[in-house]
Amino acid sequence: MSTTGEDVRAVALSLPETTEDFAWGMPIFKVARKLFLTLPEAETSMAVRCPILERDELVLAEPGKFWIATHEANNAWVRVRLAALEDRDELSAIVLDSWKQAAPPRLVAE
Repeated sequence: MSTTGEDVRAVALSLPETTEDFAWGMPIFKVARKLFLTLPEAETSMAVRCPILERDELVLAEPGKFWIATHEANNAWVRVRLAALEDRDELSAIVLDSWKQAAPPRLVAE
């Protein structure tokens, strides 16, 4: 699968109360005004919310797919290389997981 920023955008915007905006020189996505995804590096990667312990395990297990940006080292975010994603299901699962971490409980329960 050759995942693009448009694929990420389609998945993200399909989730309830998600909006797209532009900040820090890139597209950003929020749920109920809370940031959950960005498309940096000319939309060749995405940054998503991920608990630090899980993030560190992902990077160790699949360094060709996941990495930590220097300025995000102390935050619960991980970068994902879009070209390394296996399929649309993997993309959807990663985006949904990040969305759930930012979404208000009333949306997650639906």
